[in-house]
Amino acid sequence: MGKPRRLLTIGHSYVVSANRRLAHEMAVQSHDAWEVTAVAPARYRGDLGSIAVQPLAGEESRLEPLHVRFDRWPHLMWYADLGRILDASWDVVHCWEEPYILAGAQIARRTPRDARLVIASFQNLVKRYPWPFSAFERSTMARADGWIGFGQTVHDALAARHGYSDKPSRVIPPGVDLARFRPDPAVRRQTLERLGWGPADRVVGFLGRFVPEKGIPLLIDALTGATAGWRALFVGGGPLQGALEEFAAAHPGRVHIANGVTHDEVPGWLSAMTLLCAPSQTTGRWREQFGRMLIEAMACGVPVVASDSGEMPSVVGDAGVVLSERDVTAWTQAIDRLLGSEASLREQAARGVDRANARFGWPVVARAHLSFFEALLEGRAA
Repeated sequence: MGKPRRLLTIGHSYVVSANRRLAHEMAVQSHDAWEVTAVAPARYRGDLGSIAVQPLAGEESRLEPLHVRFDRWPHLMWYADLGRILDASWDVVHCWEEPYILAGAQIARRTPRDARLVIASFQNLVKRYPWPFSAFERSTMARADGWIGFGQTVHDALAARHGYSDKPSRVIPPGVDLARFRPDPAVRRQTLERLGWGPADRVVGFLGRFVPEKGIPLLIDALTGATAGWRALFVGGGPLQGALEEFAAAHPGRVHIANGVTHDEVPGWLSAMTLLCAPSQTTGRWREQFGRMLIEAMACGVPVVASDSGEMPSVVGDAGVVLSERDVTAWTQAIDRLLGSEASLREQAARGVDRANARFGWPVVARAHLSFFEALLEGRAA
């Protein structure tokens, strides 16, 4: 085997160890054909406060923490001392920063001319950005050699856009850790016992931010109209906490709200659910970009019911139920039907596990990235 190719992958999301599974798995799946280095913020102010870069057990990729500036304003965040890393020799630089933010433009500007630059994006809305963000996007995409859309709706939104249309591209989804997110009856029993619920209880679950665009009001209305015996588990936090507490008070003993849950604790909470509901609501400025909770639930063998907002129909495919995001009656009927049919729950759970393993496992996602990088280097990408 010849000298390994050198890959630098950089993004503020890498401060969270679960996201660095992409870099780790690319190192593993390359079988020493690639030398992979991940750049992450040494510390980053996220939605839940400031966090230091998290360790990842057995990490196969090399980690380079860098200090970041202006992380209170993500669109203006930039990496300090980036030249120390990028001035080295790289075959591919993979930028997991949006092209319209300062960090994306900074990485594009500092990437060596003889390296291939690949941009990744979650943007699934067609937008016109004000200056300076429009300038950031132009300069980033002028330098890019290719780009990745983290979903079909992302690709659809960007494929005809100036700076993107003439570049090779791929649709590659985010991944899920199949070792942590898996069916686990023992964990299900333990979590239900902790809640004071029994193994036969039917639990309708929600995982995410407690905000209107995530469909909390619709789910409350759908459950209120459901006739099947249900319990409800809401995992997350946000401004609609009060509305959920009122709902819980109206249904004593049937509703549990779990706040402050870390990502490491999510598999246990998912395992307690009979089905996961993701009733995201499209607004004028937002639609669901992916729905990571869907692939995590499917991997755990939890059937999913999702709205038709944004990317979620593509994520669910034939492994779950997709409903109109505004049709409360359809949501009530789907909850009643699924909770009343053990056979339907088993069948949907099995399809979900199969889909998670085939399409969203980190090894699959990592190989798709490496395949695109190799095609770019060899002139085969289109």
